Amino acid sequence: DKDAVKNADTGSPEYKGTSDLGSETHDPGKLEWDTTYYWRIDEVNNVNTDSPWIGPVWSFTTTNLLIVDDFEDYDSGDNQIWFAWHDGLGFGTPGTEPYSPGNGTGSAVGDENTPSYTEETIVHGGNQSMPLYYDNSVGYSEATLTLTYPRDWTEKGVSTLTIWFRGDSANASETLYVALNGSAVVNHDNPNAAQITTWTEWNIDLQAFADQGVNLTNVN
Repeated sequence: DKDAVKNADTGSPEYKGTSDLGSETHDPGKLEWDTTYYWRIDEVNNVNTDSPWIGPVWSFTTTNLLIVDDFEDYDSGDNQIWFAWHDGLGFGTPGTEPYSPGNGTGSAVGDENTPSYTEETIVHGGNQSMPLYYDNSVGYSEATLTLTYPRDWTEKGVSTLTIWFRGDSANASETLYVALNGSAVVNHDNPNAAQITTWTEWNIDLQAFADQGVNLTNVN
């Protein structure tokens, strides 16, 4: 038996070829934003006169934004959250990979008590979020992510960085900020943002970073 993969709109299916059972994959390449795609899988067997068996039509719609990090893919295996987000504690053993000596700040990322090492209870729009602990008695606290994608923050005319965050009323009132490319900083307007106890959307005009010299086509 084989599967015939079809990727099409509902009116004019486009045949994409066959795949053996167990390897039914298809790479459509880069998809358009905010577009609905339809696809169908037909089962075929050249020695059976009843072949093919036409499958149902499925669909999905692509989003209209770039995702910097949705925190959904981190786990306790090879993709642990502190491998990506470097904090003040660091991880690993010198001479082995992955390893980070820590960034010298008062931050700590992750939760060793959950299966994914992320926050799995206090979440927004998914199953995981990133817990970030801070102790500014050492000066300041930062967690740093080095980007591979998306680095071009002008793609499709995007103009805003959106972050959802939630604090704790017991937190120290310290300034919440975002830094790009190591130096361009935008502070949250509310000096007590880290004490907000509900999920809060923070929209930052990317021009605020460009005005500080950030090349928005190469955000690292």
